[in-house]
Amino acid sequence: MELAHSLLLNEEAYSQLGEVQKAEFIFEWLSYLEKLLLATSRNDVKEKQKTLVEQLLSLLNSSPGPPTRKLLAKNLAILYSIGDTFSVYETIDKCNDLIRSKDDSPSYLPTKLAAVVCLGSLYKKLGRILGNTFTDTVGNILKAMKSAESQGRYEIMLSLQNILNGLGAAAAPCHRDVYKVARSCLTDRSMAVRCAAAKCLLELQNEAIFMWSTDLDSVATLCFKSFEGSNYDVRISVSKLLGTILAKATISKHPGTASRQSIRRVSLEEVLELLGTGFLRGSSGFLRASGDMLKGTSSVSRDVRVGVTQAYVVFVSTLGGAWLEKNFAAFLSHVLSLVSQSHPKTTQTQIDAVCCRRCVSFILRTTIGGLLGEKAQLAAVKDIFQAIWKLKKVMDVAASQHMLVCALQELGNLIYSLGTTVAPLLQDSSTGLLESILSVIPHPSISVRLAAAWCLHCIAVALPSCLTPLLDRCLERLTGLKASPETVTGFSFAVAALLGAVKHCPLGIPHGKGKIIMTLAEDLLCSAAQNSRLSAQRTQAGWLLIAALMTLGPAVVSHHLARVLLLWKCVFPASPKDLETEKSRGDSFTWQVTLEGRAGALCAIKSFVSHCGDLLTEEVIQRLLPPLPCAVDLLTQLSSILKTYGSPLKTPSVVYRQRLYELLILLPPKTYEGNICAILKELAADLTAPDIQVAASTFLLPPLCHQDDLLILSPLLQETDHRFIEEQLLLGNGIACGSLEYDPYSVYEKDVEGYSVPKPLPPALSVIGSAAKLFGVVCAHVGVTQRLLILEQLLDHIKHTKGARQQVVQLHVVSSVSSFLKYVAGSKGCLGPEEMKRFALTLVTGALESPNPLLRCAAAEAWARLAQVVDDGAFTAGLAQVSFDKLKSARDVVTRTGYSLALASLHRYLGGISSQHLNSCVGILYTLAQDSTSPDVQTWALHSLSLIIDSAGPLYYVHVEPTLSLIIMLLLNVPPTHAEVHQSLGRCLNALITTLGPELQGNSTSISTLRTSCLLGCAVMQDNPDCLVQAQAISCLQQLHMFAPQHVNLSSLVSCLCVNLCSPYLLLRRAVLACLRQLVQREAAEVSEYAVMLAKDSREELTSDANIREVGLEGALLILLDKETDDKLCHDIKETLNYMLTSMAVGKLSLWLKLCEDVLAASADFTALTCVDTMQEEEGDKGDDASVLTTTHDEKSHPFTNPQWATRVFAAECVCRIINQCENANSAHFDIALAQEMKKRDSRSDFLVLHLADLIRMAFMAATDHNDHLRLSGLEMLLVVIRRFATVPEPEFPGHVILEQYQANVGAALRPAFTSETPPDVTAKACQVCSAWIASGVVSDLNDLRRIHQLLVSSLTKIQAGKEALSHLYNESASTMEILAVLKAWAEVYIIAVQRRKNHRQPLKTTTCLEDSIRYGSCSSDGLLDLVYTDIGTLSRLWLAALQDFALLTLPSEFASQLPAEGGAFYTAETSENAKLHYYNSWALILHATALWLTSTGFVVADPDEGASHLSRPVTPTSMCQGSSSGATIKSPEDVYTDRFHLILGISVEFLCSLRSDATMESITACLHALQALLDVPWPRSKIGSDQDLGVELLNVLHRVILTRESPSIQLASLEVVRQIICAAQEHVKEKRRSAEVDDGAAEKETLPEFGEGKDTGGLVPGKSLVFATLELCVCILVRQLPELNPKLTGSPGVKATKPQMLSEDGSRLVSAALVILSELPAVCSPEGSISVLPTILYLTIGVLRETAVKLPGGQLSSTVAASLQALKGILSSPMAQAEKSYTAWTDLLRSALTTILDCWDPVDETHQELDEVSLLTAITVFVLSTSPEVTTIPCLQKRCIDKFKATLEIKDPMVQIKTYQLLHSIFQYPNPAVSYPYIYSLASCIMEKLQEIDKRKPENTAELQIFQEGIKVLETLVTVAEEHHRSQLVACLLPILISFLLDENALGSATSIMRSLHDFALQNLMQIGPQYSSVFKSLVASSPALKARLEAAIKGNQESVKVKIPTSKYTKSPGKNSSIQLKTSFI
Repeated sequence: MELAHSLLLNEEAYSQLGEVQKAEFIFEWLSYLEKLLLATSRNDVKEKQKTLVEQLLSLLNSSPGPPTRKLLAKNLAILYSIGDTFSVYETIDKCNDLIRSKDDSPSYLPTKLAAVVCLGSLYKKLGRILGNTFTDTVGNILKAMKSAESQGRYEIMLSLQNILNGLGAAAAPCHRDVYKVARSCLTDRSMAVRCAAAKCLLELQNEAIFMWSTDLDSVATLCFKSFEGSNYDVRISVSKLLGTILAKATISKHPGTASRQSIRRVSLEEVLELLGTGFLRGSSGFLRASGDMLKGTSSVSRDVRVGVTQAYVVFVSTLGGAWLEKNFAAFLSHVLSLVSQSHPKTTQTQIDAVCCRRCVSFILRTTIGGLLGEKAQLAAVKDIFQAIWKLKKVMDVAASQHMLVCALQELGNLIYSLGTTVAPLLQDSSTGLLESILSVIPHPSISVRLAAAWCLHCIAVALPSCLTPLLDRCLERLTGLKASPETVTGFSFAVAALLGAVKHCPLGIPHGKGKIIMTLAEDLLCSAAQNSRLSAQRTQAGWLLIAALMTLGPAVVSHHLARVLLLWKCVFPASPKDLETEKSRGDSFTWQVTLEGRAGALCAIKSFVSHCGDLLTEEVIQRLLPPLPCAVDLLTQLSSILKTYGSPLKTPSVVYRQRLYELLILLPPKTYEGNICAILKELAADLTAPDIQVAASTFLLPPLCHQDDLLILSPLLQETDHRFIEEQLLLGNGIACGSLEYDPYSVYEKDVEGYSVPKPLPPALSVIGSAAKLFGVVCAHVGVTQRLLILEQLLDHIKHTKGARQQVVQLHVVSSVSSFLKYVAGSKGCLGPEEMKRFALTLVTGALESPNPLLRCAAAEAWARLAQVVDDGAFTAGLAQVSFDKLKSARDVVTRTGYSLALASLHRYLGGISSQHLNSCVGILYTLAQDSTSPDVQTWALHSLSLIIDSAGPLYYVHVEPTLSLIIMLLLNVPPTHAEVHQSLGRCLNALITTLGPELQGNSTSISTLRTSCLLGCAVMQDNPDCLVQAQAISCLQQLHMFAPQHVNLSSLVSCLCVNLCSPYLLLRRAVLACLRQLVQREAAEVSEYAVMLAKDSREELTSDANIREVGLEGALLILLDKETDDKLCHDIKETLNYMLTSMAVGKLSLWLKLCEDVLAASADFTALTCVDTMQEEEGDKGDDASVLTTTHDEKSHPFTNPQWATRVFAAECVCRIINQCENANSAHFDIALAQEMKKRDSRSDFLVLHLADLIRMAFMAATDHNDHLRLSGLEMLLVVIRRFATVPEPEFPGHVILEQYQANVGAALRPAFTSETPPDVTAKACQVCSAWIASGVVSDLNDLRRIHQLLVSSLTKIQAGKEALSHLYNESASTMEILAVLKAWAEVYIIAVQRRKNHRQPLKTTTCLEDSIRYGSCSSDGLLDLVYTDIGTLSRLWLAALQDFALLTLPSEFASQLPAEGGAFYTAETSENAKLHYYNSWALILHATALWLTSTGFVVADPDEGASHLSRPVTPTSMCQGSSSGATIKSPEDVYTDRFHLILGISVEFLCSLRSDATMESITACLHALQALLDVPWPRSKIGSDQDLGVELLNVLHRVILTRESPSIQLASLEVVRQIICAAQEHVKEKRRSAEVDDGAAEKETLPEFGEGKDTGGLVPGKSLVFATLELCVCILVRQLPELNPKLTGSPGVKATKPQMLSEDGSRLVSAALVILSELPAVCSPEGSISVLPTILYLTIGVLRETAVKLPGGQLSSTVAASLQALKGILSSPMAQAEKSYTAWTDLLRSALTTILDCWDPVDETHQELDEVSLLTAITVFVLSTSPEVTTIPCLQKRCIDKFKATLEIKDPMVQIKTYQLLHSIFQYPNPAVSYPYIYSLASCIMEKLQEIDKRKPENTAELQIFQEGIKVLETLVTVAEEHHRSQLVACLLPILISFLLDENALGSATSIMRSLHDFALQNLMQIGPQYSSVFKSLVASSPALKARLEAAIKGNQESVKVKIPTSKYTKSPGKNSSIQLKTSFI
């Protein structure tokens, strides 16, 4: 194929190829040429032009296929438009000659067609350049038309369209001729020709004025004719033509005198009248209709009506939304009049009426829903309401009923789509909208009553706040006005519809309503017999209410179940005998009522089973069963009852059957096994009943066919945007569409497809559906003989009926048997004996040869299911063989299509049967696929082939190449008019690509050939005019892109996707988005760039709807999301946008934020006003903030016109996602100074923080909208913004944050959420934002805080009244949610306030604290707490009540009986399940706050308001766990506190010990903080300390938390609690010891009992011991951080040398915390106990020291080392070390520990050299100083310690030396000579030598200076501790060294800073020593004149310098830089 990539055709390569490859090669060359010509320079093209033209024209004669001729023509046109045009006339002549040719043979046809296509293309591209030739050309083409067959007519029409397009107005002379020919083609018998003619006429009307003026009527009539017998594509094309022409006629501005024709103005009324004529009379014209009308026979065919309906929509869409807004009232009244009684034709039968109503609803829904923005929709609501108001007053019911139904349904849909935006309109009493709808409910027509009920349902879903009031109104009317039948049924429908709405309203309805409705239903049922006029209505109403009540779910129904079951039991007679007596007694009317009641009861139970599955326990099922046998008995008697009483019972009996069948389908078969045979007989009778005339195959069979197989049938079965009206054509003429009045019980059910009115089918049809479904189940459960018998009967029935009846019976029987086979296959059952197989096979084979394609499809499925059930290889092979034989012998279409699909189904269900079978299958299907005489056979064969490819998988590899070449050959040759063949080819290609899979990436020749063929196939399909084929092409390319992305040309794929983004075909749009969604997951940026490039390059290609040029692909998708109604598509659009956002939003920040802001601001025209008002309330100085929010964009054209609320909600969610994305990106997004600096460096970079004003504005717009969903999103956005930006400082005003300037806006956004009419979920969200705002610390000024605080105070006041006082509009759990949200918000504020005060009181540690203290100035730190303190009394009570509720709700189910019957403080018993969730969301912070509050009271003072609770019922925890007589006992404060303590502890432990995987970090942290707070106070500590089991339990729980949660913060918090528990235990032990000493003061010490763990024995019992539990926990922490500590891991019991390591910051913290706890443990033990734990504690502490002793610069100790040294010090100085009982053991253990430390130094091998000497020396020093002398003074240890010091002194590192001197300094000072003297003896001389060395060398830098100073300090210490007679010698050594560093006044001036410091240091020390040891001093100075002179000079110099300059002390503080020092005197 690479050889095809050249400018000229490579004829040499071409000639060597076979036929099929030639066609491929030519196509590949032409498609390459098209791209190449556009990229080649003009001169190069001109050079080769002549040869190229010859080559292209020679191809004309080689009979090119359809795609090739199209490309050929395109290339010729491009070639002439780039190169020279002089030879173009020859080309045109040549084409004309080819067309004129007389050769009519089929082989010559492609050449003729190619010539026609070339002419079209040339004129389109070159236009008026060819002006003078066009008359001949057009004439010639029109002439050819006369003899052309359908393909020719099709191509000629399209060619004429192109010619007209290219020539424009210049073609005027031919307009009439073209018009004439196109007219005849518009009613052609070939549908494709009709479509082409419509396109041609559409092009013509652009210039031909007569079409929309003088000939308007005839064009309209012509279009109506064209609709007759049309298919979907024709209706789309012709309706587009008709709609466009009429729109043009409406708005045309006629060019006055210039036009010769006298043009009449056409008014809107006339245009609508014209369309109306088509709708009402069809194509019969005005005159001819009258004859038929007189006879009453004529009826408009449905396809005309549907076509005209689509034309209405096109007409309005063309005129646009603004036009519709202006003319809405006129349009509405016209459309409604289509179903008025003045046109009896549309409504003469119910079937007609239902279909026409559908059309009217479709027109209204599509135009109002698709074209109008929200503002216009609100106006439309008013207009429709006006129309309803007028219609209601019309006295003639028949005249207005259908108009009312349409108006009410549209009103419902419209309000539903507007959501809460419509609230102001509905609540406005002046319009009285709700009142008026309620007044329509008792209308005489049942359809109107149901439509009104449905409208109320929609209003309730849109406005949940209206649900309860509406329900109350309806119940009130129903209770009060039981007298009129209409009222009873009307209001019962309304109540049922409203109950159906509850499941769509998360806030629900008050629980008590269920009880009222149940009572009312009982009342209706009981009073039914009193008044015969109302019996039927009351019975129906009663059961309807009960059935609707069931939709509220188990929580409500469980309370009424007993009563329902009782009614159910009473409605049927108790025994067969009673049924007999009933039969003999009743009359026609009583039977009507009885059947109505029993059908209702069945429906109620069905509703119960489907909505309350959880209540279906064994016991309930047992109570459901008794009436069932009787219900079945009645079923068997129905036919005889019918005979007796005649037709009035016909409908009730059908309804009864259907209800029973529906219930039985839901129940498990074992519940009715006793009656199963009777049921089966009845089913068989129903399926073959003689009175059913119509075959409703389209309703029965699709569920029984495989979804994929439906694609090959009528496109009507596929999903389209017109499904709603097209459905009536699908069902066929004799059958009604579904409509609500056929089954009033569906008024409470949700419609299956999307959200529109439920559309149940007529009972006669639905009973067959249910019967077929039930037959499948029942037949599988009867005995085998029974089964055989029934099948035989059914087969006989089919044989004995004739004609049309036979088809109907066959259809029903096949449906039932298919359903049976499907059930058996699904439940892995067995079929039964051989006979069964034979019967089933006969039946299915008959159906496979049925003329009905749908039946063949179902039969093929059943054929495979049969093989699946029999599950026998031989049988399957036999079936396959039968198919082969039939396919080989049969020639008729029916057999060939049926059996080819049967074969494929076998493969689908049984996998690859065998390779030999596969070969035969593929061979036969190849042959069928090439049968060009029958497109149907080709379609089915190719579809079957695609199934076989799919199911064969890798086995198919051998056939891939031949299959692919077959597909390509067919794609290149099948005429485009056979779109269905192309669709099947597309499916085959798709299956092949899937089979090849990732192998497509390969580079071998064979693979690359296959890949090229696949791509070529896709290219051919992309060029196909049929949208579904294009959709296939896109999905094939999507597959290719998945497997071999580098080989798919992304830019051309993206361009194809963008062009089809707004296609009128739903399936094409779906394919486009599915593909886009996949592409943007990998290459979002590229896709987006290509889309914009394409939009900029192309002018006319892109459809106007998607404005990619201005708003990019992202914006186009958002616009599409706003217009789109299909759920699946909307989901894909959102996913695509989310993927794009994730990968690109950070890079294209401005674009994305601008898009979101445009969407949100597009609706802000009314928001802006409210926004200004709210600003006025703020103080005046905040006025300038308001302008930020109210600036509106004054752009002329806004890309988003009034988007729907759902789109705005999505935009708000996008903003939150963008913020999250930025969080993971650059830190500059949240740092304004950094962002501004980087922006200066590179102006293209963009950061989120620079858009903060936009973010706040968007959040404000959303939060103050009318729509509640949007308000929630806005508040969420505000919350995210506050949390992310709270800490961003404002660089211009240090100490302030950037958000501070927006506080007015935040206040204004929050205030509306606290008004009384706001729903609880919005208020709850707003509370969360309030607390986040206060807690964020953005605002430090108390007055500013008060505004937001005030909002919280107002809501606190509102909730104080408890659950009773809150709104009765919603379910009780909604008020629980609100109360808890308020309490949680307060809790958060209180926690923050307490923390701030704590931080403020602590000394400022770091700079951050400093900043904080500026921000939370002193006023704030305590001020916030003061604000909360005013309400703390109330709050603490409410918090405790909420916690008590939570504790009760979390009890296991077995304690349910002990719970209070009336519920808790904030929830009712009935709604406890729903309330649980809200408690789970808020308990943790409330717990923390309560613990802090209890801590602040110190558990000492009783709460002053304890008694005076403001709650409706006292709910302080004092009433906890007491019966209802709680008032009797008053508890002491001690008991109250104990209760509270246990409440908090209990909740915490319960939560922490069984952490669910969904437990949030916030809850765990809050819980641990609460425990910390609790243990901060002595009283709770004493409780824990005194109850050892409790302590151990807590420790075990904390151990589990540490094991299961990795988060360091949680582990640290847990360790803090552990430390507090140990402290509590210590306090307890101390207290017991103290009191024991006091009590036994007189007694001898020995008799004191031992306190602390371990008692006298020292044994610690695991599970009982606090110390053991703590050790476990600490070991867990330490070993996790330092695995080397675990001897099992290191593999040796002793100390193993490893390299020390630095831990992470978190790790270090955890280890330090664990060490602190370890060091506290000995104090909890008795002396004996302490001996048991000491080795472990020492091992761990020294282990940490050893493992983390890393050398750090500057001689610092790492934090873990410091902690382990601190812990060592704590352990060593423990009183237990001195206690007499433990003294000796401790001494031994401590000696061992010291040895261990010394051993760290002398490793066995040389691996441990990296240990930090300073750390180890410090450890030794700690031992020396902190233990009793006995430990360290034994000679062997002492010697080793001294050696270590000696060795360290030799280390060159100055820092080590300094530290060593410091440590020795402390040892030398040790008061016990036994300890310090040996060190002095060994080390003093050593130090002296070192100092003298320095003295000789002179210190050169600060480090040496420090060493010297430290050394001198050590010597001075020696002087002080030395005995009197040694002192003089020591002083004599010291003084010369000091004096040698003194400088005289001359030297002092020139000395370096280091020398100067030394001088000062020496002088100071001399001044101190001199007076102290004056005698030695004097004698020394006297004996050495040199020293004396030096000393005097120095003192003199020093005094001088003090006078002249500055105090020298300055130098001692800051040693100078390094410099050399000259020494004058040497020390001898």
